[in-house]
Amino acid sequence: MENALVLPTKGRPREFCVDLALTAALRVFWTKGFDGASMTDLTEAMGITRPSLYAAFGNKEALFRKALDLYEREKLAYVGQALEAPTARGVAERLLEGALAIQTNSCDPKGCLGVMASIGCSEHAASIKEEVIARRASTERALVARFEQAQLAGDLPANIEPKGLAHLLFAVLQGLTVQAGAGASASDLRRLIDTSLQLWPGR
Repeated sequence: MENALVLPTKGRPREFCVDLALTAALRVFWTKGFDGASMTDLTEAMGITRPSLYAAFGNKEALFRKALDLYEREKLAYVGQALEAPTARGVAERLLEGALAIQTNSCDPKGCLGVMASIGCSEHAASIKEEVIARRASTERALVARFEQAQLAGDLPANIEPKGLAHLLFAVLQGLTVQAGAGASASDLRRLIDTSLQLWPGR
């Protein structure tokens, strides 16, 4: 954890933990989306003043990007681990199980921060939407490359298009997070995963 940061304000200096403040900001963005999170929401959750927020993190857009980095690093770590699975089916299983674990964790908000940001951003936040889409595209390219490797190794049927399969898997993942955000039960989400894997091509 980073050391506490002391920033000058009117009166006494304000001291706070940057890591804890960023974690609080992530939760606000995750719950309300980029546009839905007001500066008041953020400063109250982070326990800091607006001048302290600007001094430590920059503007709202910069704060969101740092929160998104934290989200990917801590909440989506299972994605990188999934790509290392020995089979294509194993990749899908790890991705789906990782997403399920996040959505059924009572400590975190439901839904996906990336989906919320890419769908719910206004025209004024176009750069945020573009960045979220670009990051997702990077992950999709890595998944396509992994499925192409699996196909060359005979782990996927020759008639399966790796890019189409990757897009299908992402659609299931996004559907899972949307349903979780809409209140679907853990058993419903588990049924979605199990059915998807039953339809998986190859081994």
